[in-house]
Amino acid sequence: MTPMATQGEKTTAPAGSARRALVGRLSWGLADQAASSISNFAVGIYVARSLGVTAFGVFSLAWVTYGVVLNVSRGLATDPLVVRFSGVPDASWRGAVGRSTGTALGVGTALGAVCLMAGLGLGGRVGPAFAALGVMMPGLLLQDAWRFSFFAAGAGRKAFLNDVVWGVALVPAMVLAARAGSVAAFVLAWGASATVAAGYGYLQSGIRPRTTEARGWLREQRDLGYRYLVENVSLSGASQLRAYGLGAIVGVGAVGAVRGAELLLGPFLAVLMGLSLVTVPEAARVLRQAPHQLGRFCLLLGGGQAAGALLWGGSLLLVPDRLGKLVLGDVWHSSSQLIVQITLSVAGAGLGTGAAAGLRALGAARRSLRCQLFASACYVGGGLGGAALAGTAGSAWGVAAATISGSAVWWLQLRSALRERHRDPIPEVRTS
Repeated sequence: MTPMATQGEKTTAPAGSARRALVGRLSWGLADQAASSISNFAVGIYVARSLGVTAFGVFSLAWVTYGVVLNVSRGLATDPLVVRFSGVPDASWRGAVGRSTGTALGVGTALGAVCLMAGLGLGGRVGPAFAALGVMMPGLLLQDAWRFSFFAAGAGRKAFLNDVVWGVALVPAMVLAARAGSVAAFVLAWGASATVAAGYGYLQSGIRPRTTEARGWLREQRDLGYRYLVENVSLSGASQLRAYGLGAIVGVGAVGAVRGAELLLGPFLAVLMGLSLVTVPEAARVLRQAPHQLGRFCLLLGGGQAAGALLWGGSLLLVPDRLGKLVLGDVWHSSSQLIVQITLSVAGAGLGTGAAAGLRALGAARRSLRCQLFASACYVGGGLGGAALAGTAGSAWGVAAATISGSAVWWLQLRSALRERHRDPIPEVRTS
């Protein structure tokens, strides 16, 4: 049984002060993700305009592969950190961060070597991009680990500054990549600038990542870490399988079209991802201070994100072709036909993240794992089945239906977990 908060734990801060603190932490989460997403959006747009839809498809394959490895790192290293070490004493946080970031660095080194070898073996157009990704993987994962570490401490400002450093370093790196004119050069530029920010994270925290203690961290957090690993990898792995399958069934250009449509929702996705950085720590705080409010908190969170996605997607339908081509170039024509489907997918995902945050805060790893496995299976089945039936548009409709179905399962599991906790309250929180 996973130790969590005492039901009787009280907060001495006035309600108004607590709300202001919550708004402040959420604001830094949004600001941080805005900085991160602007950088990623700029890279995607630059590659799409510079290299065309096919090369952009190759870049997108490298991108989703990075997403898989990133989620391995988060499941093993930073997800247990934010669940168990959010709002704890500084000494406990610092010790956990050293072990957690060391684990992330170790994952990046090991799986980066796999990407490098795979890229060297593949050759062709895809191989160099994967080889470059492998070289840059340790820095990319360490930078992400610093962000989650800062948010666990409620220090969102430091995470924001770290992503600003990444964005600033990205500018000269992109200029050099444009001169080379290859997908691998853009991957190297993106990863090298992230490595600069990872080094800055060490200066910000004064904590040295302890890779030698990664095994101990994995052993201590195994009750959550391995379930979160499977959960996260099933999510990103489903995205990767869908991308590879779509490329095989329809063509690499279809992968670029889907990625282009996702870029159009980039500003809203920045909001969604920014909130996701702080939702689990905040849900954990709600559970400690006012456990009866957790369900309401999750509902407001998920419903607000879903409504925002629908509003943003609706506004995209009004964008004239001339402006769309200015942003995405040749990718616009194929991507603009997927706006409705991608919007519904993002709305469904936003609704589900509210319930997911609640399950994470409760430490209900078995329930969240079941939800994610179901959602991932639907995602792959809908995406590839739709592609076989109706090409790129069919794949997008299949993913939209799968995401909405998965969201319903998340909420059913959260409701059951809340009822179970009410019957069998858990008496403590782990802080070491």
